[in-house]
Amino acid sequence: MPKIAFLFPGQGAQSVGMCQELDRELPAVRTLFDRAGEVLGYDLRALCLGGPADALEATDVSQPAIFVASLAALESLKASEPAVVEACQGAAGLSLGEYTALVFAGAMDFASGLEVVRLRGQAMQAASLATPSGMTSVLGLDEARVDELCRRVASTGRLWKANMLGPGNIVVSGEAAALAAVEPVAIELGAMKVVPLAVAGAFHSDLMRPADLQLAELLERTSIDRPRIPIYFNVDARPHNDPDDIRRTLVAQVLQGVRWEESMRRMLADGFDTFYEIGPGRVLTALLKRIDRTTPCTNIAAR
Repeated sequence: MPKIAFLFPGQGAQSVGMCQELDRELPAVRTLFDRAGEVLGYDLRALCLGGPADALEATDVSQPAIFVASLAALESLKASEPAVVEACQGAAGLSLGEYTALVFAGAMDFASGLEVVRLRGQAMQAASLATPSGMTSVLGLDEARVDELCRRVASTGRLWKANMLGPGNIVVSGEAAALAAVEPVAIELGAMKVVPLAVAGAFHSDLMRPADLQLAELLERTSIDRPRIPIYFNVDARPHNDPDDIRRTLVAQVLQGVRWEESMRRMLADGFDTFYEIGPGRVLTALLKRIDRTTPCTNIAAR
């Protein structure tokens, strides 16, 4: 029997038009969007289905949108292959996707998860506006060389490793001046390519303070149960099931790097051999192929 794990995407996976078919075909998806509108106080369905893109891409909107769209894609899998959903034995989410994983695993209910995701997005958006900053993808360097890159540009501004996504695929976060200095130093260190990312700020870095404190305050008031399956968390690539431990891990994730490659390798070592990426985009499927080309990952799209 295969050992199945579900993967849920993070910010950046959104696109105008996502969930159009699912909203038309599945009553459960229409219910999700109706409930989301009640919680959020605005029409998330309209933004997902029709945009505009600049509104959907704002951090405080894109995070709830991806959360709901991923759960909509999950509803489509429940309808088409309920046995796969029942057989799932583990989950992980890229940054924001951890909250989708928690709802799937029964640790948080939908409304509570959406409330936390909304505040998380608002707090991260506010932190982004406080300091000119951003993120850049550095391709072709290992972690040691990216550490050297961060040291080499420190005289221009602060820079951190933010997302360790796969072999030679690391994203750095930092102040705008530091990011402006990244490309020539990275190329000198052997990078193949440097790609600035279209994001609001330096996520998963110290520049996200005080978003972590705001999130911690809300999580203390939010009911979290033990998940019914292991969820592998970004901060340390380990499963956590104690509710207070989960709260601490979610708060730490706002400031610390996403150890995605390490998480995937840990899941593979723990015997997971069949993966499903559930939600908008195909980023996690592509990353897993770079980490282990032999392991299948089926995309369940938010179409």
